[in-house]
Amino acid sequence: MANEEIISPGDTRFAGSSRGPFRARPQGPVIDQQGREIPESSLGGFRQFQFDFGQSSANPFADLTRDQRLARFEMLAKLLDVAFILPGTSIRYGVDGIIRLIPVVGDLLATAFSLWLVREARALGAPWHVTARMLGNVAVDGVVGMVPVAGDAFDVLFRANMRNVRLLRRWLDKQPR
Repeated sequence: MANEEIISPGDTRFAGSSRGPFRARPQGPVIDQQGREIPESSLGGFRQFQFDFGQSSANPFADLTRDQRLARFEMLAKLLDVAFILPGTSIRYGVDGIIRLIPVVGDLLATAFSLWLVREARALGAPWHVTARMLGNVAVDGVVGMVPVAGDAFDVLFRANMRNVRLLRRWLDKQPR
């Protein structure tokens, strides 16, 4: 194929025409993810194209309500510890157990994910004694998990993140609403 036959978005031969694969302007109003119409004046092309993560609902670090944080905490703990079932058995394991199969680096990554969950519990208002027990669970899981094969089996059975969810839930249930 010759270079002249290649059509590019910036090709002046097709600017303003409706033939070819590229159109100069969109048809109809542009709608954002929340269903609001975006005014034409704010659509200036790729030079003005930017993400505003502070106002976007896609931002995982945005300001969340307490219930949203708790739901995310529980969902991540389940994903890390009990997301899958070993076929033919009733043994549940999660992404944490898979990551830990990678020597050293996997153990460090899995421990970092668990520590992030402890940080989330602290953001939910967990006191120091609950946080200390959670850190103890993560430490036991991380240290024993460094043992090559037995540590991986221990990690699947110990489920430090699910233990931490139970600790946080117990503390939250005792709190007045």
